[in-house]
Amino acid sequence: MSVVTVADKTAPAQPATRRRTGRILTLNIVAVAIGLMGWSALAAIGVQGLPGPILVAQRAGELIADGTLAEDVLASLRRVLIGFTLGTALAVPVGFLMGWYTVARGLLEPYVQFFRTIPPLAIIPLAIVLLGIGEVPKIFVIFLAAFLSSVVAAFQGVVGVDRTLINAARVLGASDRTIFVKVVIPASTPFILVGMRVGLGSAWGTLVAAELIAAQEGLGFRMQQAQLYYDLPTIFVGLITIGVLGLAMDRLLLLADRHLTSWQERR
Repeated sequence: MSVVTVADKTAPAQPATRRRTGRILTLNIVAVAIGLMGWSALAAIGVQGLPGPILVAQRAGELIADGTLAEDVLASLRRVLIGFTLGTALAVPVGFLMGWYTVARGLLEPYVQFFRTIPPLAIIPLAIVLLGIGEVPKIFVIFLAAFLSSVVAAFQGVVGVDRTLINAARVLGASDRTIFVKVVIPASTPFILVGMRVGLGSAWGTLVAAELIAAQEGLGFRMQQAQLYYDLPTIFVGLITIGVLGLAMDRLLLLADRHLTSWQERR
């Protein structure tokens, strides 16, 4: 009877992964092509004055040429990145505290669950009154959306750690600090990264409303201005730009996920 080595078992894994990735990418391209054809067909039959892809591309070219799109992208990216970074940076330690310490959970969880039921957009009037109409309230609303989406994932990651792993580490003489650093943090990392992806989506989803607060530039601001003049091509340019930026940032988080959780089995 021949002996199958570990190397023999794992050798086909990498080519199989590449084939699967290539197949998914091909399906993505097909899906985009079908979407563009469907969009073109709806525009051709005149559905509610819907602009077609060519008209939207022409408008995007105009906004790129005069520098408007670049300014709006930079303004919106700055707000989203600052709000998202601050929100997730606070959500992770708060989630760890709630998951590891019963006292912290009892004190913090009611507030987290309470504010999770309030849409961040509903905070806008209060943010304007307390923080004014500058950049701070815009970033605060985005920060709140990212924080509330991420904190629960971090908390769930800690409480979901297999107790067998923790007990085994204690039997081997590990201290609470060692258990937390060597067991809890690695085991909860996949949850944290999923929470960050959800938080990123919430941050971009809140952007348009946040830029209602006396903004003079930004993708949300430009779309709101276009709405006043029924400028549908500009609205579509804003929507597509937000979607592309959000997708690119999500892919970066996915790459980080694959690097940090390479030990995790994937399908």
